[in-house]
Amino acid sequence: MKYQICIENKQAEEQLDPKVNDRSGIGVHYMDKYIKPMNVTLDEGPAVSCKRRGLKVTLKVGDRKGEGIMRRLELGPDPIAMLRAALQEAAKAAEVELSFEDGAIFVTV
Repeated sequence: MKYQICIENKQAEEQLDPKVNDRSGIGVHYMDKYIKPMNVTLDEGPAVSCKRRGLKVTLKVGDRKGEGIMRRLELGPDPIAMLRAALQEAAKAAEVELSFEDGAIFVTV
């Protein structure tokens, strides 16, 4: 089954502004703001939660859990690309499919 988790938080990109004091090198303020709306209980579907701890992103969909790592050396300095890759890695480990379509985030169980 395919479920819409949330609308992508485009306001999170404000955290990538050089004026924002984020010395992490991976955009932790952006990550935190982007994944916050992903913590939901879906109507007639599983509970979804996503959290960050350091470089690790943990995605839980129902009783399935997976982790992904922010990989700056492999993907370059773009926090958006790093976060998407980490979310995809976490989804693959949780044996679910995560997709980004038309400004929304979907999960297929």
